[in-house]
Amino acid sequence: MKTDGASTVPVPDKNGVSRTKSDAPYWAYAIATFFGAGYGKPGPGTWGSVAAVLLWSAYAFLARPAPQTLLLVLFAAIVLSLLLGIPASTIVARHSGREDPQFVVVDEVSGQWIALLFSPADWRYALLALILFRLFDITKPFPVRQLEKLPEGWGIVFDDVAAGLYALGVLSLLRLLLRIYI
Repeated sequence: MKTDGASTVPVPDKNGVSRTKSDAPYWAYAIATFFGAGYGKPGPGTWGSVAAVLLWSAYAFLARPAPQTLLLVLFAAIVLSLLLGIPASTIVARHSGREDPQFVVVDEVSGQWIALLFSPADWRYALLALILFRLFDITKPFPVRQLEKLPEGWGIVFDDVAAGLYALGVLSLLRLLLRIYI
């Protein structure tokens, strides 16, 4: 173990087999994989999204914050995930030798939290946000796919930000419709 903050981290190769690389930037792997959620199988992106929803739910249902506080904390979490996620994704992509490693899921976390913006603390909205975000993240409607062409961590993260904005828009419309008809 080196004293400069580097450590040994398991890294899946192109076939999904874990191998060990020395001198890996541990903090970048911790952030990029969202503390290991990206190593979940199958579908690491879904595991990242579920981890984001569970973290939001734990805060929303256990702390029972006022709606404005929930919104501010979620907004702060999104900003933090972007500020740390873009450089971490860049470092991990370079280190792993892949443009967009599947085990990098901080982008799904950011996008999922964007989809949850303005949602009340209600499991139905959390489930709808999860489904809608995964739908837009997987199908990548215009211009989501084009954002993947941004360089390094920017491309890894911002396609999911766009998918989160799509999910937020649809969920906001559904909330308005449900409010009218209930």
